Amino acid sequence: MKVTNIPFMAMRKLVAVFSIVLLLVSIGSLAVKGLQFGLDFTGGTLIEVGYQEAPDLEDVRELLAANGYGDVVVQNFGSSTDVVVRLANAYTPTLGDEVLLTLQDGADTRVTLKRSEFVGAQVGEELREQGGLGMLLALAVVMIYVAVRFQFKFSLASVAALAHDVIITLGFFSLFEVEFDLTVLAALLAVVGYSLNDTIVVCDRIRENFRVMRDIEPYDLINESINQTLGRTLITSLTTIFVLLVLFLFGGEAINSFSQALLVGIVIGTYSSVFVAANLLLALNITREDLIPAPKEELEDETP
Repeated sequence: MKVTNIPFMAMRKLVAVFSIVLLLVSIGSLAVKGLQFGLDFTGGTLIEVGYQEAPDLEDVRELLAANGYGDVVVQNFGSSTDVVVRLANAYTPTLGDEVLLTLQDGADTRVTLKRSEFVGAQVGEELREQGGLGMLLALAVVMIYVAVRFQFKFSLASVAALAHDVIITLGFFSLFEVEFDLTVLAALLAVVGYSLNDTIVVCDRIRENFRVMRDIEPYDLINESINQTLGRTLITSLTTIFVLLVLFLFGGEAINSFSQALLVGIVIGTYSSVFVAANLLLALNITREDLIPAPKEELEDETP
């Protein structure tokens, strides 16, 4: 039973302007600043060390920077005593031992080297290309799926809403210079699935209402459909956001970027499933005739 009567579509022009501004800012930031790719994409050296007592990560960063190690990322890995150091420096067989000596000199406890690995730039380039192709393939499959399940106008609106969510999430990472690594790419793919699920729920209600509400204009029908699904949308989104806030605040630096990407993506995805996809359906002039096939003409019996 519907419990709200919010005039969502009355705000469609304001919402359209807001989305366009967000898209322009995101695209502009991506064009000018780009993304701050992590070692997974750019290549570099990964060193894991173990402390007897949990160190202060900020002190570790300052110590490494003071000894000439630039573009360094320091994170806990698994526990507070295990630390991963990511360096943009070119890999050498002795680099792990050199970093270990630096850390031992500035630590009050024993530090041990657990591993020292190199991620090549060629591998990073392949990951970047494959990740982009994976995203495009996901959008193409979504477009085909929605076109088959609903109708082509629903397909265009859904894919445009998904692209809207991905571009704005990428723009957030570019604008605030948050490191973009494989975990963020995985989060983006999860955002596509989450946003699609929300959009499908709204589209399904719109389709069903077109079949049962015959004396109502598309504008009012879409507004009614969004209100009918609003409770489900908010409960799902808020539950997910609460979990992600816990991960962001207490999950440690290893999943910090991942949780940030999901938080931004789910907030934008919820917004787009309520406003953007429905707004685009109105712009595409969706009608009942688009969903109900025309009756076949019966052939008259031809008798000599």
